[in-house]
Amino acid sequence: MDTQQLKQFAQTLQGKLHYDQSMRILYATDASAYQEMPLAVAIPASEEDIIKLINFANQHHVSLIPRAAGTSLAGQVVGSGIVVDISQTFTKILEVNSEESWVRVQPGVIRDDLNVYLKEYGLYFGPETSTANRAMIGGMVGNNSCGLHSPIYHTTREHTLEVKAILSDGSKTVFKTLTPEEFEKKCTGETAVSELEANIYRTIRDRLSDQVVRQEIRTHFPKKEIKYRRNTGYAIDILMDSEVFTEGGEAFNMCKLICGSEGSLAFITEIKLNCLPLPPKEVGVACPHFTTIDDALRANIIAMKHGAGASELMDDHIIERTRANMEYRKYAAFIEGSPKAVLMIEFARESREEVDAAIAAMYQEMEEKGYGYYFPILYNQDSKDAWNVRKAGLGLLGNVIGDDKAQPVIEDTAVAVSDLPEYIAEFNQTLKKYGLSCVHYAHAGDGELHLRPIINLKKQEGNEMFRTVAQEIAKLVKKYRGSLSGEHGDGRLRAEFIRFMIGDKNYALIKEVKQTWDPQHIFNPGKIVDAPPMNEYLRYMPGHPTPEIDTVFDFSQNLGVLRAAEQCNGSGDCRKTHISGGTMCPSYMATRNEKDTTRARANMLRHFLTNSDKPNRFDHEEIMEVMDLCLSCKGCKAECPSNVDIGKMKAEFLQHYYDANGMSLRTRLIGNFTKLTSLAALIPGLYNWAVKNPLTSGIIKKVTGFAPGRSMPLLHKTTLHKWFQQHKQDKQVTLSGFAASTKPVSDEFPKHPKTQPTKGKVYFFCDEFTNYNDTEVGIKAILLLEKLGYEVEIPKHIESGRTYLSKGMLRQAREIARKNIAFLKDIVSEKTPIIGIEPSAILTLRDEYIDLTRGEEQRVAQQIAEHTFFFDEFIAWEIDKGNISRDVFTKEKRIIKLHGHCHQKALSSLVPSKKMLSLPENYEVHMIPSGCCGMAGSFGYEKEHFDVSMQIGELVLFPTVRKQPDEVIIAAPGTSCRHQIKDGTGRLAKHTAEIMYEALV
Repeated sequence: MDTQQLKQFAQTLQGKLHYDQSMRILYATDASAYQEMPLAVAIPASEEDIIKLINFANQHHVSLIPRAAGTSLAGQVVGSGIVVDISQTFTKILEVNSEESWVRVQPGVIRDDLNVYLKEYGLYFGPETSTANRAMIGGMVGNNSCGLHSPIYHTTREHTLEVKAILSDGSKTVFKTLTPEEFEKKCTGETAVSELEANIYRTIRDRLSDQVVRQEIRTHFPKKEIKYRRNTGYAIDILMDSEVFTEGGEAFNMCKLICGSEGSLAFITEIKLNCLPLPPKEVGVACPHFTTIDDALRANIIAMKHGAGASELMDDHIIERTRANMEYRKYAAFIEGSPKAVLMIEFARESREEVDAAIAAMYQEMEEKGYGYYFPILYNQDSKDAWNVRKAGLGLLGNVIGDDKAQPVIEDTAVAVSDLPEYIAEFNQTLKKYGLSCVHYAHAGDGELHLRPIINLKKQEGNEMFRTVAQEIAKLVKKYRGSLSGEHGDGRLRAEFIRFMIGDKNYALIKEVKQTWDPQHIFNPGKIVDAPPMNEYLRYMPGHPTPEIDTVFDFSQNLGVLRAAEQCNGSGDCRKTHISGGTMCPSYMATRNEKDTTRARANMLRHFLTNSDKPNRFDHEEIMEVMDLCLSCKGCKAECPSNVDIGKMKAEFLQHYYDANGMSLRTRLIGNFTKLTSLAALIPGLYNWAVKNPLTSGIIKKVTGFAPGRSMPLLHKTTLHKWFQQHKQDKQVTLSGFAASTKPVSDEFPKHPKTQPTKGKVYFFCDEFTNYNDTEVGIKAILLLEKLGYEVEIPKHIESGRTYLSKGMLRQAREIARKNIAFLKDIVSEKTPIIGIEPSAILTLRDEYIDLTRGEEQRVAQQIAEHTFFFDEFIAWEIDKGNISRDVFTKEKRIIKLHGHCHQKALSSLVPSKKMLSLPENYEVHMIPSGCCGMAGSFGYEKEHFDVSMQIGELVLFPTVRKQPDEVIIAAPGTSCRHQIKDGTGRLAKHTAEIMYEALV
């Protein structure tokens, strides 16, 4: 199809149709091993748009691929047709009926966000995938998703009451529960919306009434003991048991078939879901440790006998990856030593006593049978933290460095729980035959482990092994009459083996189902039936090039920048919303556009660094386009389970892009902030007048490309360096017993107390923002430290280099880093740490300085990093050591709302800030559940980014601040955050050090 036809069609839609290369690259992959370039990407605005797309597909013989969050693991949303993304526009919760316990939603509603909404009604949607904070209901219906609590909540199929859909002829219909009489009227066409719908019902009636067909299904579909982990092919086995065909069966509902059909039968536009009461509040998670996988699986049988609501397994591979991840290692504190496997077994009851009794009985039986050696129990927040580790399992596997990866080839097989120990033993024996090892994790309680062998798909032997393993395990699953897909679907990964799994006759029947519903095969072809070979169209094919690329940053720990990008496995953790919390990814939270995800940026980099024919592989406008709204917040470095640090990769990309294309005046101005500000600081009054006066300020903003609606940062009347020099002189004179001979630089603060420091010496990092703009904050921080008994010295150093780093001017940043390392290497130590108050500046010493250096210089940088502290960290550390008590602080009651800086959240923690601010006896500290403030250094000043910057602020931060009474203190350690809060709400936020200084008595 030519571009002109697509262009003409795009003009008929209310929504958008993208057929440019960039968007097609971004939608060529999902969370699976597959990659195929689509024809176009549609963002429909209405049902009418979807009907137009269906008509267009029929007319031009192209396919439509429904897509929600794009986290499919079997390649369900990868294909050569038009990807139809409903995640931006079909996102409404339409109706809740609390009396009848149901909710009606559009398919783009996120599962966890839905439950936040339902909570006020006392309702809950049960099925819970590990991706529940970004998985959308449409995708959950398509995959018949379940998750870790499937023993009690079962699958999406059991909770889907009605589906509003558009059929392949463009007609709208509703699938819901039918009586036998209503079913027959559909078959005759009396109540069908079209002949197609009538034919759909007739085909089902005629085939499933045939006793020979029914016996064939009973013989070859997964055995009945596998109640909920049975997604092999279309669910004709489930439909066959309805009352239309089986006396005493459940009422007939075509939704049973639609669930798990992977968008290959109809296009869903609305879903009515059954809801449950809120889960019991008392939850305990037993986490027995085992020396073998087999012991864990046999203990799992005991767990399910005692009524566990979930039983999830993590093997040593997952544990190792958890401990290697900066965000998740803190959640893994409950794991002792080096177990081969840990089970996470949850009991939810109405009282703690009931929980403890159930766990005690289970543990007693395990110990009697010799299973397990360590038996902890987690409650409340500890249990929630532990579940975070389990839910991150897939993403954590992306932490494996190099080309040998844990591949999702046989990761969805399910057998009866009682068969699981023997099945896994044979499974591992099969892998051993081929010299393979495997990761084991997930849903032991329902007989399904996610099993991922380590394979290098970039090699021919790896590609062949991918297929060989799939074939071998399909035979093993059939031996146990299991399901080849337990929850992740067939897609194009398992579809090739469905004929083998269910037999020729059953396969012919499900092909007939597809043909009846979709005669032209416009809906997601090649999934479930008629799939291409499962080892074609892989993201990595034999001979896949992995060029070595010279970089300014050190990417050696990733084996190069390309492999750093390849660590993104598409799990979509970056697609969570502000409702779920966290920082990653702020631009996506605002725009809900796939182009603005961490995943999109990694995919685009991977594509061009692999396939570019340019000498400078970074020299591509498409990369610049997806990087444009990256705020370099570093949220991905911590929150992405695969540690995909796009902030680092963006800076590297920009440096090389500038090499090829030059850089703008504004970029140079921002990078050289310190040099320019040092000149302006000679005449601070004139500068401040110029940037505040509407006329001159407007001219400055227009020339520099800053947003007209943004206020400009002001200079303090002195610099911190000048104040500190005068302060030292005054202090020396005061301590010698004589009056100060010179007037202090500032009369706003009391003179230094006449006491000698007793708690040691600390070095204060006078960063460029504190020195010129936030001088008063720096003064208060220094005076606070001195009051608390510390000797403070500002060592010789230069600016942090943050402005250069933020704009990708890495070579200048490297020179700054090298100079500061040389200045600090002989003085910073455990006894004399270096402390800073601007997170983005001081944390460069812990992060980028290490990556900007090599060899011995890098080793020295790492030593400095070990003794570098954000101000709040240092104070909290000293509180823990007993060196700082609350005696010197006020007893006045105050409430503080704390917003944390992104870099602090990613590279440190908000816990020290809360601990410090809670030290005064009656200070009550509440965390604002905000992600990024939206300013992100220069990002929020730039005119083309201003609107998105404010959108990000409006997600959580601004509304929360506006609600606070005047007497509530707003705390924000970041200078950009304080500026954003002022511009967005009119409130003046304070640095945490200021708050503590002002609390002194």
